[in-house]
Amino acid sequence: MAIDGNTKIFGVIGNPIEHSLSPNMHNANLESLGLNYVYLPFHVYEDNIEYLIDGAKALNIQGLNVTIPHKINVIKYLDEIDPLAEKIGAVNTINFEYKSDKTIAKGYNTDVLGAMRALKEKTDIKDKDVLVLGAGGASRAICYGLTEENVNSITILNRNLERALDLAGDITSSTEYTVNFDDFENIDTHLRDTDIIINTTPVGMYPNIYDKPLIYAQQMNPNMVVFDIVYTPLETGLLKEAKKIGATRVSGLKMFVYQGAESFKIWTGKDADIKAMEKSVMKESGIHSLKDF
Repeated sequence: MAIDGNTKIFGVIGNPIEHSLSPNMHNANLESLGLNYVYLPFHVYEDNIEYLIDGAKALNIQGLNVTIPHKINVIKYLDEIDPLAEKIGAVNTINFEYKSDKTIAKGYNTDVLGAMRALKEKTDIKDKDVLVLGAGGASRAICYGLTEENVNSITILNRNLERALDLAGDITSSTEYTVNFDDFENIDTHLRDTDIIINTTPVGMYPNIYDKPLIYAQQMNPNMVVFDIVYTPLETGLLKEAKKIGATRVSGLKMFVYQGAESFKIWTGKDADIKAMEKSVMKESGIHSLKDF
């Protein structure tokens, strides 16, 4: 891809950022579509986040993705925020709209859209009982997404019960959708009535690929859907256990690609080349097939 004086810039900010697969994925999409853009990684420390938006505007950057640890802190520096992102309380996408008199930096959350699309490819969510593992930012986005899908119930399990209580309370108060919560130690009690398990924790993520899975095959049943948002490695310990019992599995790679495609559409108004994006991520991850996911 040739870069010249007309090349426009997208990027991703985070700390650390070296591990991100977003640049390869987005640049594969841009090349496939023949667009004169480039997507770059920006290592932004927490102390510098307050300067980010003005700096991006000065450099005429068109759009940014936001990853750990900036998804919440960046909000206070934005000019506008999409209602869904405001409700979730986290932003992973920023669009810059350049006008003659001012520039607007608006925040969005495409994590939730990516997660719901990946899940609905494999199962009907409506009227299902969903067990969400973890109570961090990803859990917050996914739980808000689930409230829009008419699921039967949402239960959050977390080792820190207070965090689970706080998240369940936030969602219940802002959506009027009752969200349950419990200590992770009581997981067997909830698995008996669970249709869908969603892991939002980093357990099993590279380089800690030999972490003990949060749930073992003998605790599952073949009718379950098991979704792990971790995508490095593609087949986490949790998904290996799900395979043993014959449960339906959903890879975090799908969510990653779909959230990126949603970001691209916000920035350009165009549909992304999903196949080019998937192919790029699979190549970087050493994956040859997504047939089982």
